[in-house]
Amino acid sequence: MRLTRCQAALAAAITLNLLVLFYVSWLQHQPRNSRARGPRRASAAGPHVTVLVREFEAFDNAVPELVDSFLQQDPAQPVVVAADTLPYPPLALPRIPNVRLALLQPALDRPASASRPETYVTTEFVALVPDGTRAEAPGQLERMVEALRAGNARLVAAPVATANPARCLALNVSVREWTARYGAAPAAPRCDALDGDAVVLLRARDLFNLSAPLARPVGTSLFLQTSLRGWAVQLLDLTFAAAHQTPLATAHARWKAEREGRTRRAALLRALGIRLVSWEGGRLEWFGCNKETTRCFGTVVGDTPAYLYEDRWTPPCCLRALRETARYVVGVLEAAGVRYWLEGGSLLGAARHGDIIPWDYDVDLGIYLEDVGNCEQLRGAEAGSVVDERGFVWEKAVEGDFFRVQYSESNHLHVDLWPFYPRNGVMTKDTWLDHRQDVEFPEHFLQPLVPLPFAGFVAQAPNNYRRFLELKFGPGVIENPQYPNPALLSLTGSG
Repeated sequence: MRLTRCQAALAAAITLNLLVLFYVSWLQHQPRNSRARGPRRASAAGPHVTVLVREFEAFDNAVPELVDSFLQQDPAQPVVVAADTLPYPPLALPRIPNVRLALLQPALDRPASASRPETYVTTEFVALVPDGTRAEAPGQLERMVEALRAGNARLVAAPVATANPARCLALNVSVREWTARYGAAPAAPRCDALDGDAVVLLRARDLFNLSAPLARPVGTSLFLQTSLRGWAVQLLDLTFAAAHQTPLATAHARWKAEREGRTRRAALLRALGIRLVSWEGGRLEWFGCNKETTRCFGTVVGDTPAYLYEDRWTPPCCLRALRETARYVVGVLEAAGVRYWLEGGSLLGAARHGDIIPWDYDVDLGIYLEDVGNCEQLRGAEAGSVVDERGFVWEKAVEGDFFRVQYSESNHLHVDLWPFYPRNGVMTKDTWLDHRQDVEFPEHFLQPLVPLPFAGFVAQAPNNYRRFLELKFGPGVIENPQYPNPALLSLTGSG
């Protein structure tokens, strides 16, 4: 049977349509550019920016309106909505190839690339857009790209006209001290971090080279990582509109979002190794150990705690607990008439810093053995462990004939009390550990004792404490800091 020209043309058209439909269907079920090793720049004719929506609550959001507003400005605008797991209730997203839902939590039935957000981004730039944003003016993303290319900041941002628009902050992150310090930005509109709602644009390669590019809360995690790298963010004179449908409009939704946000933020800071956040005005937030938890590190081997190998010093929450314990123990000893003095590394810290050495993990005090009976808590500790009315634990140490006062039953940060007694004018004791400073010394260093600032209070110390310390540690010990066991790890050799 012979086909007419019309029949042949109709068959060809049907075949072409079927091929197009098959390709579109296949494209919708594949992570974009799943075999690519990283983001590549879009062609000159296509969009340069992917809108990436990460910060939203699944139970109450305006993400569909956000996505629709950007598509109204450019129907070809690439949009990626990223969530840990499939949002519920389901998001009403348009079923078109340039709008993708990326699920970041790995699943048994999906390839590894499907849980990597960079798989879905093929543009040179990424705009991190928070829930509650609406694009109403044309060309806003293009203006942000121009500003980024023209300036020397690694990120640019445009505030969103919500009840909490973005403002500039200074941010100093100290990995070694486990601390993030926020303050007023001295050179706004260039800043280290933002507080509030903003669209943030940066190069895709920069975003996905961060260790936790889409950790939530996005603003907190992003700026902790970028400020540590010295990347500035420029706040532009450009504003995005707020959504018509305000997310979290009810009191219950706001309460739920705030509760989950606090939990999420605390988990993020702990995961990134931040134990203390300091805000302008002096407000402090603690994310480490306390009396109800265990301490931040395990058993110390070779006088070298694990965090020193990570080029970190003692977590600030641990130092706070040690200061509190030391002040309390000194108060009890003084009230009971027990003669005591700062010993070992604690005396060295007082002489050098007026505080605990930043990498030390306990406090050492010497006491006169003959005064032990004056103190009710020490008498009790002779017979067994005693928990006092403040929750501190007094006990005999298992390592030898000395006392230990722990911060709590859960948290074993502690002050060690070493009983000395005089023999022929020399102070000695019955338990000696393999520490270089663990040596006898003349009693005249204790006659008299002298006050010395330490850990936020005034403690008693040997007179002529410089000579005392050099007797124990060697010449120049105050001016030449070193880790407790240089044979294992040297301060000068650390990062």
